[in-house]
Amino acid sequence: MPDSRVSLPAGTNLDCYSIIRLMGSGGFSLIYLAEDNDSGESVVIKEYLPKKLAARGQDLSVEVIGEKELEQFNQGRKLFYREAKALTILRHPNIVNVRTFFLSHGTAYMVMDYERGKNLGHYIKRHKGRLSTRFMLAVFPPVLGALDLIHSKGHLHLDIKPGNVHLRLGGNPLLLDFGAIHQFATSRSRQFSQVVTPGFSPIEQYYSSGYVGPWSDVYSIGSTMRACIEGGPPPSAVERHAKDKLRPAFKLYKRHYPKRLLEVIDWAMEVDPLLRPQDAGSMLDALTGENEVDVDRAARQRRAGSDR
Repeated sequence: MPDSRVSLPAGTNLDCYSIIRLMGSGGFSLIYLAEDNDSGESVVIKEYLPKKLAARGQDLSVEVIGEKELEQFNQGRKLFYREAKALTILRHPNIVNVRTFFLSHGTAYMVMDYERGKNLGHYIKRHKGRLSTRFMLAVFPPVLGALDLIHSKGHLHLDIKPGNVHLRLGGNPLLLDFGAIHQFATSRSRQFSQVVTPGFSPIEQYYSSGYVGPWSDVYSIGSTMRACIEGGPPPSAVERHAKDKLRPAFKLYKRHYPKRLLEVIDWAMEVDPLLRPQDAGSMLDALTGENEVDVDRAARQRRAGSDR
């Protein structure tokens, strides 16, 4: 369905920033390139404007489309603010840096550093997968390090996919779009509705009764790594849960990639959450050779299952 939302025109002033152009959009937001009027620096501004709940008014303000959508809009704006607040605390060289956030035009805005580079999703598509071992080992350990910090602070990303990894010049990755970020619930009774991306979201994110945790982000990392090899998303977790026809990466690609890399991908992509690495730190240790025992045990289990 085409995006009918009207973006802010070039030259619009927000706080001390001036809009240059629209850069992109998501289901809940529009993203702009802008300029800091004080320093002249380029920045990225994310505007909360959910496609199904609100529209642009004639005075450029954001207006909720109806009374019944008002509560959902306000709740979403609250979550948008929670994302911004979390990101101001999560300082890491591989996590997008939020400068400030504020209310204006009837909605919320988040101001982030502008980083030149390219999107991993576009990069995978352009190269049709087949990305090198060197590339993957340059990109994913830093992403896992960033994710390890997120998990250590009691947060979950819950929307990791190639489109949310930005490759800066030199391939240095940046983890983006924390719109789905949650605090890690300590019991099943505290789960929230989840963002789901087929191929990259684990089975527990599809159901309100699913118990999401750091292991959920681990599945998404594994799927993103496999997409780097295959050029597209793996089958959805729902398909795999019903009947898992996905052949292990260590069998399909052992002539082209190191055994450990492939076994870590297979381990991270286990359908059963209990069989995966339980957090990003464990996956990082396995990928870099610090977690010899666990990854080897998981690989043996995977082989035994695939041979039956």
